[in-house]
Amino acid sequence: MKTYLLFIIAAALISGPIYAKNNRNGALPPGLQKKVQRGGSLPPGWQENLHKGARIDRSVYDRGIIIKPLDAAGLITIRVEGKIIRLLKATHEIVDILH
Repeated sequence: MKTYLLFIIAAALISGPIYAKNNRNGALPPGLQKKVQRGGSLPPGWQENLHKGARIDRSVYDRGIIIKPLDAAGLITIRVEGKIIRLLKATHEIVDILH
């Protein structure tokens, strides 16, 4: 009986992270999304979510100014609140962050 109970507890602890909600797709939280849509500025820490391979949120992309238009490789360079970001136009995947 103790073995069976121990097995159930271990299975519950192991399976917990599998069902946990993962919000690491690059999207802004709903509250910030609304603020940006209304024309508000992004919070100071939004740059921490930017790294190579991540997808930039549509609202952040829309706030950007195109510095270098689409090239033959499908890359576009934008400036968003002082950050220069090179990304794939089709997927908004970040290729490089320039300083």
